[in-house]
Amino acid sequence: MSHKVVLKALILSVVVTLFSCKFNSTKEISRNEAVQVHQSLLTIDSHTDTPLRFFRRSIDLGIRSDSRSGGGKLDFPRMQEGGLDGVFFVVFVGQGPRTEKANAKVKEEALMLFDSIHAVVDRHADQAAIALSADDLELISKKGKKAVYIGIENGYPVGRDLSMVSRFYDLGARYITLCHTRNNDICDSSTDKDGPEHGGLSEFGQQVVQEMNRLGIMIDVSHMSDKAFYDVVEISKTPVIASHSNARAVRNNPRNLSDEMLLKLAENGGVIQLCLVSDYVAEMEPFPERDSARQVLWAKYENWSEMDDSTKLALKQEFYALNKTYPPHLATVSQYCDHVDHIVDLIGIDHVGFGSDFDGGASLEDCFDVTELPNVTHELLRRGYSESALQKFWSGNFLRVMKEAEKAASN
Repeated sequence: MSHKVVLKALILSVVVTLFSCKFNSTKEISRNEAVQVHQSLLTIDSHTDTPLRFFRRSIDLGIRSDSRSGGGKLDFPRMQEGGLDGVFFVVFVGQGPRTEKANAKVKEEALMLFDSIHAVVDRHADQAAIALSADDLELISKKGKKAVYIGIENGYPVGRDLSMVSRFYDLGARYITLCHTRNNDICDSSTDKDGPEHGGLSEFGQQVVQEMNRLGIMIDVSHMSDKAFYDVVEISKTPVIASHSNARAVRNNPRNLSDEMLLKLAENGGVIQLCLVSDYVAEMEPFPERDSARQVLWAKYENWSEMDDSTKLALKQEFYALNKTYPPHLATVSQYCDHVDHIVDLIGIDHVGFGSDFDGGASLEDCFDVTELPNVTHELLRRGYSESALQKFWSGNFLRVMKEAEKAASN
């Protein structure tokens, strides 16, 4: 880290100490008290992969299911139990070939996922409603319903057709994660095994960022390479989000943001939404038997984007069976809150929030599904966070960024 960055960190730490709404001591608070506080907050989860489950016939988000029996991490009744008012359902497509034929196919897959999200919400109009603006979270919550926002994970469906950005906006997309685990036409990924291709954001990617700014779509920097992150922050006229990433200083993983990136995020006015994927939260103890079984499974099913529906279903079933045979080692809520502490100590309470990645790999030992979200609030209260700080964490910071994107688009 450069001397300049260290100096910025020291200055920010002084400011944070004075204004973070957090005390450097723990306090006793009961689980029931924490639940009451949690239920009083306006809450949003900025990233879930739940729509990937919509094509299984047994799935009904209007009925309470069991996540420990293949029921997924959330449904509308369990959102009520867990005190979650709003959620981003993401349109996710895995990165595949970047040919004209493949791009056409993946666009259709994305459009089908948009349709499925709208259909599910329409089917449960008594429990949920599509949300399109930051203000909709509170408006829909006051009606006793859950607000369902839409994001896109991976800009792959955009292909090289800039007009798709506005089409996705019209369908309800309010953020786009510019890439996933591999490079695409927009930018480099943080985890592409072949390394960087564009040296950050591509020329086309710059156009995509500008078009997202024009429309009011938030730019999501999760999954991007470090260089692509800096390129986006430099170009974007609005604050950015990391919809489901954590702090690299706490857990050294390329999917997480370094301290230098976090400082730049704060300078940008953006927000990092911390996820519950155990491997991004803490380093897990070795589990060679599970690792070997997973390698065999991934070798058998190599390319998600080219699988037919029956093959995808077979993969999911084998993965569930693997998890039963070799239950994964999971991080804890306490370890998760270490990320919150680190970020607050570094850049303040105004730049951190919650983005679980439920149904996309998220699980903690004591926050296994949406019903256990109050455990996070309980731990943060125990660590001395005020209710006003918790409100910022659970939705305030994210909604601020969303409103800034909306305002910039209207000007």
